[in-house]
Amino acid sequence: MDQKEIKINYAYYESIADCSADDQILLQACKDALIDSYSPYSNFKVGSAVLLANGKIVKGSNQENVAYPMCECAERVAMYNAWHQYPKVSFMKIAVTTYSSIKSDTPPAPPCGACRQVIFEYEERFEKAIEILLLSQSGKIIKFKSARDLLPLAFGKDFLI
Repeated sequence: MDQKEIKINYAYYESIADCSADDQILLQACKDALIDSYSPYSNFKVGSAVLLANGKIVKGSNQENVAYPMCECAERVAMYNAWHQYPKVSFMKIAVTTYSSIKSDTPPAPPCGACRQVIFEYEERFEKAIEILLLSQSGKIIKFKSARDLLPLAFGKDFLI
């Protein structure tokens, strides 16, 4: 048996103030998106914001449904909205934050598996990495250079083409 190891690289910041000006603006936008979260069942609000190559920022928030499989994550809402508004404009970065009235001391929450796959799909579509910024409720930030950091064995077009 030949064992392999997967390493994940990321940057860690204690607060938004430690980030670049562009990242600060994007992180504030994802915090602003929390306002439109519809999360009456989980009380777990998620806000997301995508920075496009044209400088525009598009936001999204989680949208719950009593039939849980029909819920939409903030990340996918933001990305699909960005593609709809600005077709073919590449994504530079995506930021995600969460808010819970039940549990406030949590690390930055990563995107679910489906959202990771969708971010990866946009990376393949645009042929470039998309930075991912995760902001905790307490203000800590984790920054990844690519969806591959969160989905190292991603299912991509090379499997089909």
